[in-house]
Amino acid sequence: MNLTLKIWRQANAKAKGRFEIYHVENISPDTSFLEMLDILNEQLVRQAKDPVAVSKGCRGPVTFDHDCREGICGMCSLYINGRAHGPDEDITTCQLHMRKFKNGDTITIEPWRSKGFPVVKDLVVDRSAYDKILQAGGFISVNTGGVPDGNAIPIAKRDVDESMDAAACIGCGACAATCKNGSAMLFVAARVSSLAKLPQGKIEAAARAKAMVAKMDELGFGSCTNTQACQAECPKGISIAHIARLNREFLCARLAD
Repeated sequence: MNLTLKIWRQANAKAKGRFEIYHVENISPDTSFLEMLDILNEQLVRQAKDPVAVSKGCRGPVTFDHDCREGICGMCSLYINGRAHGPDEDITTCQLHMRKFKNGDTITIEPWRSKGFPVVKDLVVDRSAYDKILQAGGFISVNTGGVPDGNAIPIAKRDVDESMDAAACIGCGACAATCKNGSAMLFVAARVSSLAKLPQGKIEAAARAKAMVAKMDELGFGSCTNTQACQAECPKGISIAHIARLNREFLCARLAD
């Protein structure tokens, strides 16, 4: 496959960015999207050693985030042809393969566009806002001692399933980047639900909901208007039903006050 890549280049958070055009050739349909970017960067490294290419304005490799490349870490946050993580369902960017594109296609690649995720360089954004929200309340402080037997605390299977579904969130940021309001409600809701359905999370439930919502607002994320765009683009298929639980937890906490 021969492809044209329209990639956002930005030196740092304060610099003015712009799209630049690149061409890659002989890309296998079985190549992953990040592997295709690796091939492009190898090409750019070779060009950087060529005086002629440098004289024509050749820039260095494209900076992008990645780690596990197994759909677990959530770092491969890219907006591809107007969709978070690209034209496929329930996948991260590292799980996207080039067979989803056609020979001769032009692919537009951007970083997350969200106030809560400022650009660091090129396609890399600062997603530490999610870490700060977790620090505000996404934990339990009770000393649980050693690892208890799996059957020592009876929990209804439905509650366990809901908790585990919420805990599948990898914090990639696709929900906030996709939302027209830049809301992080699905992320916060998933973290609250993963603990709210388990007895270990009951002790701090009220404080958790209030603290995490307050931190989300403080960091500049928008409000939820239930457009369901977050659910549609979440690589783990997390339901907006968890947002309803977050709202309930938050309102109960406020009423208790």
